[in-house]
Amino acid sequence: MKIGFIGGGNMGEAIISALLDKAICAAAEITVSDISPQRREALARRYGIATTDDNRAAVGAAEVIVIAVKPQNVAEVLPGLRGALRPPQLALSIMAGINLTTLRDGLDYPAVVRVMPNTPAQVGVGMSAWTASPEVTAPQRAWAEAILGAMGKEIYLADEAGIDMATAVSGSGPAYVFLLAEAMTQAGEAIGLSPEVALELAIQTVFGAATYLRQSDKPPAELRRLVTSPHGTTAAALDELTAGGFSGLMKRAIAAAHRRARELGGS
Repeated sequence: MKIGFIGGGNMGEAIISALLDKAICAAAEITVSDISPQRREALARRYGIATTDDNRAAVGAAEVIVIAVKPQNVAEVLPGLRGALRPPQLALSIMAGINLTTLRDGLDYPAVVRVMPNTPAQVGVGMSAWTASPEVTAPQRAWAEAILGAMGKEIYLADEAGIDMATAVSGSGPAYVFLLAEAMTQAGEAIGLSPEVALELAIQTVFGAATYLRQSDKPPAELRRLVTSPHGTTAAALDELTAGGFSGLMKRAIAAAHRRARELGGS
């Protein structure tokens, strides 16, 4: 699979690394266009891929074009690519908030995929929610699934409105978990643990709980009940979280993220 990248930032690099690691494509099949000479040099040296400062040159021979620039740069990037794509090429955008209509109109090309990845994709355990325009064919969908699957899990959403919802849950979600780990670390320090020990306990607990949840066939609520003995230490902690409105606070936080995602997308 030949892939052209528009933008070689952190998420673009995460995709490149995953594709090479999973042997989805070879280094010789990847070309990255980036405005930074230093970034181009670093990517070429690290991965053995071709680089350029010409966006149209990067897409010419590619089957899939990954648009990995920041959303605020969309007005600069899409006009430069307008008319450059031809069937059966696929445009795959990871620009947050940029909807299918904007992509199709800006590129003057119908076969586009919109993706909301998250930062754990950088270590191969990401969650990518995606949707596609009606013109995307079955082979093109397979390309998208292979690329996104290399970074972790992927889920297709038929209704584009679901992308903003996924943004609120999984796109922004790693920050919620980081905040939890941060709070657990600070709480551990407050009861007398050293910062190093508190941090290690918090990180491994978050990692272990997530791994256990992924491998279990039980829903989160049941696992929570199973580890909570009546009148025990876990019950005492959960009573405090419940009294503080933890569940309601999380609902309001995700609702706020959803509203902001819709605002950024103009809906």
